[in-house]
Amino acid sequence: MALALQSQVMLIAVVALSTAARLVAAFDVPTIAFDEGFMPLFGEANMERSPDGRSVSLTLNRYSGSGFISSDYYHHGFFSASIKLPSDHTAGVVVAFYLSNGDVFDKNHDELDLEFLGNRRRHEWRLQTNVYGNGSTDRGREERYLMPFDPTADGEPHRFSILWSSRVVIFYVDGVAIREVPRSPAMGSDYPSKPMAVYATIWDGSTWATDNGRYKVNYKRGPFTAVFSDLVLRGCPAAAVRHDDPAARLHLQLRLASADARDSCAGAEFELMTAEYAIMTPRKRMAMRRWRQRQMLYTVCYDTNRYPSPFPECDVNVAERQKFWEWGESKVVRPRVRGRSRRRTTLPPPPPLVSLQQVD
Repeated sequence: MALALQSQVMLIAVVALSTAARLVAAFDVPTIAFDEGFMPLFGEANMERSPDGRSVSLTLNRYSGSGFISSDYYHHGFFSASIKLPSDHTAGVVVAFYLSNGDVFDKNHDELDLEFLGNRRRHEWRLQTNVYGNGSTDRGREERYLMPFDPTADGEPHRFSILWSSRVVIFYVDGVAIREVPRSPAMGSDYPSKPMAVYATIWDGSTWATDNGRYKVNYKRGPFTAVFSDLVLRGCPAAAVRHDDPAARLHLQLRLASADARDSCAGAEFELMTAEYAIMTPRKRMAMRRWRQRQMLYTVCYDTNRYPSPFPECDVNVAERQKFWEWGESKVVRPRVRGRSRRRTTLPPPPPLVSLQQVD
């Protein structure tokens, strides 16, 4: 009897610890159904919602990609989704979860990207993060990583998140910060500052996505489907999205750029900055550095070919710098082919990337 009771107590403790771990990984934020905060953007025939409306499948075939957009633009916030990527041969396929106002500000837009770049069969997907402010795409702040798991596997999908405040941008994978971009006066208008909508898309990136366009989408291996679930929109709405009404575009530009709209979200900004996911502790930064050491393939901070002087937000470490080639690619973190172990010893230098900037 005592042994059974002890076993039951241990089981409860294990369950409690497991639950706590899930809450930490997901930051315990409420999720929403699709209709509560999103609407179709394009390729609606290639979009399928689950019966309960809490997950959405987006498909790319030879006729079209697909995407959805939030119903509102937001003044900062925390935005998140669990994402399962298509498997097998996915070269040229791009899946993206991102913030942008490019539909309103075509020449000086802001953008924060989590882009997933497909690959050949048995080769790993890449994850790329981008930070653009005020149309600064010629000063692309890109980074690329491998993921420490198979994002195509069945089972519990992995969560990807973006925190965007007036002070910092943080990208998260499964609750672990993988990149922190603090705002500084030296960044000037390169820091995203205008309200943005949240997008999820799948599309053909054959011109650049896999080995700089060497491998294209092979539609004989399709269709390609990505599943988005556990959708999170935690921000202060600035205005409703009206992508279907060109006549309202100028009015929307003025409204999104107004000081009144920013002032109305001051309270929400304070709540955002005091949330757990916005506070970077020494422990979190240590976990972020470990993740980056193991997974980062490329960083703009060490790409002296493109930028002889690093960007102001770059935390340049002399010892770490020696582990990257002058074009920003890692000397020690190398992609692996499934069935073979990843090599972490220094390899002969691969050819430099032509460009990491997204070609839309």
